[in-house]
Amino acid sequence: MNAVARTTSHLIDRLPPVRGRLTAGAPLASVTWFRAGGPAEVLFRPADLDDLAGFLAAAPEDVPITVLGVASNLLVRDGGIPGVVIRLLRGFTDIAIEGDYVMAGAGALDLNVALTARDHGLAGLEFLSGVPGTIGGALRMNAGAYGGEVKNVIVHADAVDRRGQRLRLLPADLGFTYRHCAVPGSVIFTGATLRGQPGDQNAIAARISEIDRARGESQPRSRTGGSTFTNPPGDSAWRLIDAAGCRGLRMGGAQVSEKHCNFLINTGEATARDIEALGEEVRRRVYQTSGVALHWEIMRIGAPRAGDAPVVPGAPS
Repeated sequence: MNAVARTTSHLIDRLPPVRGRLTAGAPLASVTWFRAGGPAEVLFRPADLDDLAGFLAAAPEDVPITVLGVASNLLVRDGGIPGVVIRLLRGFTDIAIEGDYVMAGAGALDLNVALTARDHGLAGLEFLSGVPGTIGGALRMNAGAYGGEVKNVIVHADAVDRRGQRLRLLPADLGFTYRHCAVPGSVIFTGATLRGQPGDQNAIAARISEIDRARGESQPRSRTGGSTFTNPPGDSAWRLIDAAGCRGLRMGGAQVSEKHCNFLINTGEATARDIEALGEEVRRRVYQTSGVALHWEIMRIGAPRAGDAPVVPGAPS
Protein backbone atom coordinates (compact mmCIF):
# COMPACT_ATOMS: atom_id res chain seq x y z
CA MET A 1 0.00 0.00 0.00
CA ASN A 2 1.39 3.42 -0.87
CA ALA A 3 1.46 6.55 1.27
CA VAL A 4 -1.40 8.16 -0.65
CA ALA A 5 -3.75 5.26 0.10
CA ARG A 6 -2.74 5.10 3.78
CA THR A 7 -3.58 8.75 4.50
CA THR A 8 -6.68 9.16 2.35
CA SER A 9 -9.36 8.68 5.02
CA HIS A 10 -7.76 11.26 7.30
CA LEU A 11 -7.48 13.95 4.63
CA ILE A 12 -11.00 13.82 3.27
CA ASP A 13 -12.35 14.35 6.79
CA ARG A 14 -10.42 17.62 7.02
CA LEU A 15 -11.82 19.13 3.82
CA PRO A 16 -14.69 21.64 3.63
CA PRO A 17 -18.09 20.67 2.22
CA VAL A 18 -18.56 21.19 -1.51
CA ARG A 19 -21.36 21.08 -4.07
CA GLY A 20 -19.19 19.12 -6.45
CA ARG A 21 -17.67 15.72 -5.69
CA LEU A 22 -14.86 14.62 -3.39
CA THR A 23 -13.51 11.09 -3.93
CA ALA A 24 -10.91 9.43 -1.72
CA GLY A 25 -8.21 7.28 -3.31
CA ALA A 26 -9.43 8.01 -6.85
CA PRO A 27 -7.54 6.11 -9.59
CA LEU A 28 -5.93 8.43 -12.13
CA ALA A 29 -4.29 6.07 -14.63
CA SER A 30 -7.48 5.76 -16.66
CA VAL A 31 -7.73 9.56 -17.13
CA THR A 32 -4.13 10.09 -18.24
CA TRP A 33 -3.08 9.68 -21.84
CA PHE A 34 -0.24 7.39 -20.76
CA ARG A 35 -2.75 5.12 -18.95
CA ALA A 36 -0.24 4.75 -16.10
CA GLY A 37 0.32 6.09 -12.60
CA GLY A 38 -1.10 6.01 -9.09
CA PRO A 39 -4.21 7.48 -7.42
CA ALA A 40 -5.16 10.87 -6.10
CA GLU A 41 -5.30 10.98 -2.32
CA VAL A 42 -8.52 12.96 -2.80
CA LEU A 43 -10.02 13.98 -6.14
CA PHE A 44 -12.19 17.12 -6.23
CA ARG A 45 -14.45 17.89 -9.18
CA PRO A 46 -15.94 21.32 -8.46
CA ALA A 47 -19.44 22.11 -9.65
CA ASP A 48 -18.50 25.59 -10.86
CA LEU A 49 -16.24 28.55 -10.19
CA ASP A 50 -17.98 29.51 -6.94
CA ASP A 51 -17.57 25.96 -5.65
CA LEU A 52 -13.87 25.97 -6.53
CA ALA A 53 -13.19 29.38 -4.99
CA GLY A 54 -15.09 28.49 -1.83
CA PHE A 55 -13.19 25.24 -1.45
CA LEU A 56 -9.81 26.93 -1.86
CA ALA A 57 -10.72 29.63 0.65
CA ALA A 58 -11.71 27.06 3.29
CA ALA A 59 -9.24 24.21 2.64
CA PRO A 60 -6.44 23.79 5.20
CA GLU A 61 -3.34 25.65 4.05
CA ASP A 62 -1.08 22.63 4.56
CA VAL A 63 -2.99 20.48 2.04
CA PRO A 64 -1.19 20.23 -1.33
CA ILE A 65 -3.32 21.17 -4.33
CA THR A 66 -2.69 19.82 -7.84
CA VAL A 67 -4.75 20.61 -10.95
CA LEU A 68 -5.33 18.09 -13.73
CA GLY A 69 -7.00 18.63 -17.08
CA VAL A 70 -7.12 15.66 -19.41
CA ALA A 71 -3.52 14.80 -18.48
CA SER A 72 -2.35 14.77 -22.09
CA ASN A 73 1.16 16.05 -21.38
CA LEU A 74 1.54 14.65 -17.89
CA LEU A 75 3.04 11.66 -16.12
CA VAL A 76 1.61 10.73 -12.70
CA ARG A 77 4.14 8.69 -10.75
CA ASP A 78 3.12 5.27 -9.47
CA GLY A 79 2.78 6.27 -5.81
CA GLY A 80 0.06 8.73 -6.71
CA ILE A 81 -0.50 12.38 -5.86
CA PRO A 82 -0.71 13.43 -2.21
CA GLY A 83 -3.24 16.04 -1.17
CA VAL A 84 -6.15 17.16 -3.34
CA VAL A 85 -6.23 16.79 -7.10
CA ILE A 86 -8.67 19.17 -8.79
CA ARG A 87 -10.16 18.34 -12.18
CA LEU A 88 -12.05 21.12 -13.94
CA LEU A 89 -14.68 19.28 -15.93
CA ARG A 90 -18.36 20.18 -16.27
CA GLY A 91 -18.83 23.82 -15.31
CA PHE A 92 -15.49 24.79 -16.89
CA THR A 93 -15.93 23.64 -20.48
CA ASP A 94 -18.09 26.39 -21.97
CA ILE A 95 -16.96 28.19 -25.14
CA ALA A 96 -18.55 31.46 -26.26
CA ILE A 97 -17.92 33.90 -29.11
CA GLU A 98 -18.23 37.69 -28.95
CA GLY A 99 -17.08 39.43 -32.10
CA ASP A 100 -13.45 38.42 -32.65
CA TYR A 101 -13.07 37.06 -29.12
CA VAL A 102 -13.32 33.45 -27.97
CA MET A 103 -14.04 32.89 -24.27
CA ALA A 104 -13.23 29.37 -23.12
CA GLY A 105 -13.29 27.64 -19.76
CA ALA A 106 -10.08 26.02 -18.54
CA GLY A 107 -11.62 22.57 -19.03
CA ALA A 108 -12.52 23.19 -22.68
CA LEU A 109 -10.60 20.99 -25.09
CA ASP A 110 -8.18 22.90 -27.30
CA LEU A 111 -9.62 21.09 -30.32
CA ASN A 112 -13.16 22.22 -29.45
CA VAL A 113 -11.98 25.82 -29.17
CA ALA A 114 -10.42 25.61 -32.64
CA LEU A 115 -13.59 24.04 -34.08
CA THR A 116 -15.85 26.65 -32.47
CA ALA A 117 -13.70 29.44 -33.89
CA ARG A 118 -13.91 27.75 -37.30
CA ASP A 119 -17.70 27.58 -37.10
CA HIS A 120 -17.78 31.35 -36.48
CA GLY A 121 -15.32 32.19 -39.23
CA LEU A 122 -12.49 33.18 -36.88
CA ALA A 123 -8.94 32.46 -38.03
CA GLY A 124 -5.72 32.33 -36.03
CA LEU A 125 -6.71 29.59 -33.61
CA GLU A 126 -6.34 26.63 -35.96
CA PHE A 127 -3.09 25.60 -34.27
CA LEU A 128 -5.05 24.64 -31.16
CA SER A 129 -6.51 21.70 -33.08
CA GLY A 130 -3.02 20.21 -33.01
CA VAL A 131 -2.51 20.73 -29.27
CA PRO A 132 -3.80 17.83 -27.15
CA GLY A 133 -5.35 18.90 -23.87
CA THR A 134 -7.37 21.74 -22.44
CA ILE A 135 -7.17 25.52 -22.35
CA GLY A 136 -5.99 25.42 -18.73
CA GLY A 137 -3.04 23.25 -19.69
CA ALA A 138 -2.36 25.36 -22.78
CA LEU A 139 -2.09 28.43 -20.56
CA ARG A 140 0.18 26.70 -18.07
CA MET A 141 2.76 25.77 -20.71
CA ASN A 142 2.18 28.39 -23.44
CA ALA A 143 1.22 25.52 -25.69
CA GLY A 144 1.91 25.77 -29.37
CA ALA A 145 2.07 23.78 -32.58
CA TYR A 146 2.02 24.25 -36.34
CA GLY A 147 3.16 27.86 -36.31
CA GLY A 148 1.03 29.19 -33.46
CA GLU A 149 1.20 29.46 -29.69
CA VAL A 150 -1.02 30.76 -26.92
CA LYS A 151 1.00 33.91 -26.26
CA ASN A 152 0.12 35.16 -29.76
CA VAL A 153 -3.65 34.99 -29.24
CA ILE A 154 -4.20 35.57 -25.52
CA VAL A 155 -6.21 38.62 -24.41
CA HIS A 156 -6.40 37.69 -20.75
CA ALA A 157 -6.66 34.66 -18.49
CA ASP A 158 -8.95 34.18 -15.50
CA ALA A 159 -7.77 32.35 -12.43
CA VAL A 160 -8.17 31.81 -8.69
CA ASP A 161 -5.38 31.77 -6.15
CA ARG A 162 -4.86 29.48 -3.17
CA ARG A 163 -7.05 31.73 -1.00
CA GLY A 164 -9.93 31.55 -3.46
CA GLN A 165 -9.47 35.09 -4.74
CA ARG A 166 -10.36 35.63 -8.40
CA LEU A 167 -7.73 37.09 -10.70
CA ARG A 168 -7.65 38.51 -14.21
CA LEU A 169 -4.20 38.15 -15.73
CA LEU A 170 -3.05 40.17 -18.74
CA PRO A 171 -0.34 38.95 -21.15
CA ALA A 172 2.37 40.80 -19.22
CA ASP A 173 1.26 39.03 -16.03
CA LEU A 174 1.54 35.60 -17.65
CA GLY A 175 5.24 35.85 -18.49
CA PHE A 176 5.02 33.49 -21.45
CA THR A 177 8.24 32.09 -22.89
CA TYR A 178 8.83 28.92 -24.91
CA ARG A 179 6.58 26.24 -23.36
CA HIS A 180 6.56 28.10 -20.06
CA CYS A 181 4.32 30.39 -18.03
CA ALA A 182 5.63 32.48 -15.12
CA VAL A 183 2.39 32.33 -13.10
CA PRO A 184 2.96 30.42 -9.84
CA GLY A 185 1.65 26.85 -9.76
CA SER A 186 -0.56 27.74 -6.79
CA VAL A 187 -2.71 29.84 -9.13
CA ILE A 188 -5.41 27.83 -10.93
CA PHE A 189 -6.46 28.94 -14.39
CA THR A 190 -10.24 28.88 -14.83
CA GLY A 191 -10.60 30.29 -18.33
CA ALA A 192 -9.20 32.52 -21.05
CA THR A 193 -10.23 35.04 -23.66
CA LEU A 194 -8.46 34.57 -26.98
CA ARG A 195 -8.46 36.79 -30.03
CA GLY A 196 -9.18 35.51 -33.51
CA GLN A 197 -9.54 37.40 -36.74
CA PRO A 198 -12.23 37.21 -39.40
CA GLY A 199 -11.37 34.64 -42.03
CA ASP A 200 -12.78 32.41 -44.71
CA GLN A 201 -14.52 29.47 -43.03
CA ASN A 202 -13.53 27.03 -45.77
CA ALA A 203 -9.87 28.05 -45.54
CA ILE A 204 -9.96 27.69 -41.75
CA ALA A 205 -11.52 24.23 -42.03
CA ALA A 206 -8.90 23.22 -44.61
CA ARG A 207 -6.08 24.30 -42.29
CA ILE A 208 -7.53 22.28 -39.40
CA SER A 209 -7.82 19.24 -41.68
CA GLU A 210 -4.23 19.76 -42.81
CA ILE A 211 -3.04 19.83 -39.19
CA ASP A 212 -5.00 16.67 -38.41
CA ARG A 213 -3.45 14.85 -41.36
CA ALA A 214 0.04 16.00 -40.39
CA ARG A 215 -0.44 14.75 -36.84
CA GLY A 216 -1.73 11.41 -38.04
CA GLU A 217 1.19 10.93 -40.39
CA SER A 218 3.94 11.93 -37.97
CA GLN A 219 2.79 11.20 -34.41
CA PRO A 220 1.60 8.18 -32.45
CA ARG A 221 -1.85 8.72 -30.97
CA SER A 222 -2.28 6.02 -28.35
CA ARG A 223 -0.94 5.84 -24.79
CA THR A 224 1.50 8.68 -25.16
CA GLY A 225 2.07 12.01 -23.46
CA GLY A 226 2.79 14.09 -26.54
CA SER A 227 6.16 15.72 -27.10
CA THR A 228 8.47 14.49 -24.35
CA PHE A 229 11.27 17.06 -24.48
CA THR A 230 11.39 20.70 -25.51
CA ASN A 231 13.39 21.56 -28.59
CA PRO A 232 16.82 23.00 -27.72
CA PRO A 233 17.68 26.34 -29.35
CA GLY A 234 18.44 25.90 -33.02
CA ASP A 235 17.78 22.15 -33.06
CA SER A 236 15.02 19.59 -32.60
CA ALA A 237 14.71 17.04 -29.84
CA TRP A 238 13.64 14.26 -32.20
CA ARG A 239 16.75 14.68 -34.36
CA LEU A 240 19.08 14.45 -31.35
CA ILE A 241 17.21 11.42 -30.01
CA ASP A 242 17.38 9.69 -33.38
CA ALA A 243 21.08 10.50 -33.75
CA ALA A 244 21.71 8.98 -30.33
CA GLY A 245 20.24 5.67 -31.53
CA CYS A 246 17.16 5.81 -29.31
CA ARG A 247 14.39 5.27 -31.88
CA GLY A 248 12.46 2.18 -30.73
CA LEU A 249 14.40 1.93 -27.44
CA ARG A 250 12.47 0.01 -24.76
CA MET A 251 12.46 -0.11 -20.99
CA GLY A 252 9.89 -2.35 -19.32
CA GLY A 253 6.59 -1.60 -21.01
CA ALA A 254 7.71 1.81 -22.30
CA GLN A 255 9.12 2.52 -25.74
CA VAL A 256 10.50 5.42 -27.74
CA SER A 257 8.10 5.71 -30.66
CA GLU A 258 9.32 4.40 -33.99
CA LYS A 259 7.07 6.93 -35.71
CA HIS A 260 8.28 10.06 -33.89
CA CYS A 261 11.13 9.57 -31.46
CA ASN A 262 10.29 12.59 -29.29
CA PHE A 263 7.25 10.59 -28.14
CA LEU A 264 7.31 7.89 -25.46
CA ILE A 265 4.55 5.31 -25.57
CA ASN A 266 3.06 2.80 -23.17
CA THR A 267 3.05 -0.47 -25.12
CA GLY A 268 0.44 -1.91 -22.76
CA GLU A 269 1.74 -2.59 -19.29
CA ALA A 270 4.22 0.22 -18.64
CA THR A 271 4.46 1.71 -15.19
CA ALA A 272 5.04 5.42 -14.77
CA ARG A 273 8.52 4.50 -13.55
CA ASP A 274 9.20 2.64 -16.82
CA ILE A 275 8.24 5.75 -18.77
CA GLU A 276 10.24 8.19 -16.66
CA ALA A 277 13.29 5.92 -16.55
CA LEU A 278 13.18 5.52 -20.31
CA GLY A 279 13.02 9.29 -20.70
CA GLU A 280 16.07 9.71 -18.49
CA GLU A 281 17.95 7.05 -20.45
CA VAL A 282 17.17 8.98 -23.63
CA ARG A 283 18.48 12.15 -21.97
CA ARG A 284 21.64 10.30 -20.93
CA ARG A 285 22.35 8.99 -24.43
CA VAL A 286 21.65 12.33 -26.09
CA TYR A 287 23.91 14.14 -23.62
CA GLN A 288 26.63 11.53 -24.14
CA THR A 289 26.52 11.77 -27.94
CA SER A 290 25.83 15.48 -28.48
CA GLY A 291 26.54 17.32 -25.23
CA VAL A 292 22.96 18.66 -25.26
CA ALA A 293 20.89 18.25 -22.10
CA LEU A 294 17.27 17.74 -23.14
CA HIS A 295 14.63 19.22 -20.85
CA TRP A 296 11.34 17.51 -20.12
CA GLU A 297 8.26 19.06 -21.69
CA ILE A 298 6.04 16.45 -20.06
CA MET A 299 5.25 17.33 -16.46
CA ARG A 300 6.06 14.56 -13.97
CA ILE A 301 4.18 14.81 -10.70
CA GLY A 302 3.39 12.73 -7.64
CA ALA A 303 5.39 10.29 -5.57
CA PRO A 304 7.23 7.12 -6.56
CA ARG A 305 5.73 3.83 -5.43
CA ALA A 306 7.03 2.61 -2.07
CA GLY A 307 10.02 0.31 -2.59
CA ASP A 308 10.83 1.49 -6.11
CA ALA A 309 14.39 2.60 -6.70
CA PRO A 310 14.60 6.30 -7.58
CA VAL A 311 14.90 7.24 -11.24
CA VAL A 312 18.42 8.57 -11.84
CA PRO A 313 18.62 11.77 -13.93
CA GLY A 314 20.30 11.08 -17.26
CA ALA A 315 21.64 14.59 -17.83
CA PRO A 316 21.82 17.99 -16.13
CA SER A 317 18.41 19.63 -15.65
